[in-house]
Amino acid sequence: MSNSIKIKTSLILLLFAALLVGCDNSETNVDNSTVKTETKALKKILFVVTSHSEKGNTGEKTGYYLGEVSHPWDVLHTAGYEIDFVSPKGGKAPVDAFDMTDSINKKFWDNDIYRHKIENTKTPNEVNPGDYVAIHYAGGHGAMWDFADNTEIAEIAAQIYENNGVVSAVCHGPAGLVNIKLSNGSYLVDGKNVNAFTNEEEVKVKLEDVVPFLLEDQLIARGAIFEKSEPFTEHVVTDQRLVTGQNPQSAHGVGQATLKELQRLTKSKK
Repeated sequence: MSNSIKIKTSLILLLFAALLVGCDNSETNVDNSTVKTETKALKKILFVVTSHSEKGNTGEKTGYYLGEVSHPWDVLHTAGYEIDFVSPKGGKAPVDAFDMTDSINKKFWDNDIYRHKIENTKTPNEVNPGDYVAIHYAGGHGAMWDFADNTEIAEIAAQIYENNGVVSAVCHGPAGLVNIKLSNGSYLVDGKNVNAFTNEEEVKVKLEDVVPFLLEDQLIARGAIFEKSEPFTEHVVTDQRLVTGQNPQSAHGVGQATLKELQRLTKSKK
């Protein structure tokens, strides 16, 4: 082969190699862009679950009600929000109503990431309220013993709310609302339409003399305008970025109402 042919061949090979490198770089740039989009930090919501596992002196076990975590989680997680969990004591939270025939419960429980999160909940001092656009108090009878007097979580909720965030709670979860005070000294629930597990529902489950207080009565004492439906029927109310649901049947609706409020707030910022 002549030198001129060898030179031409070498130049062609070099040009081809350069084109390949260019293509690789182009593909890499696209991939990096995709990765950046996918790993962009999502807005976060904080779920509060109880650390309490006993129904007074009855010897009966309790904890957070699984459906009151899983159903709001399903709505909000599907919409693109990342969920974190906090409990008064941190660590593994006790679970009640462990019903795997509920497909949403099963979906949550089989999610390795979220199963790990709820079995390793944050302690209140590990939470930065500025990281969250909403806070959700899940119910379960355990909440009646350790939500109301937890000043740390109440302060977290107040900061999220006063940062134009959403506060939601379902069933016995509103026990966490009764002592939340805003910076002006007023109770969060004062003058707002609210609901929660009713006195009638507590009587029907025969725990009215076991729980440390009746949730309906305590919310009214704090100035709430209490709404309710027939026992164990869905009832969800939204008032000034506060979303509350009456019972387990309301859990999905609370998730939907919370999402609607978050979407409304996002639109108002544009």
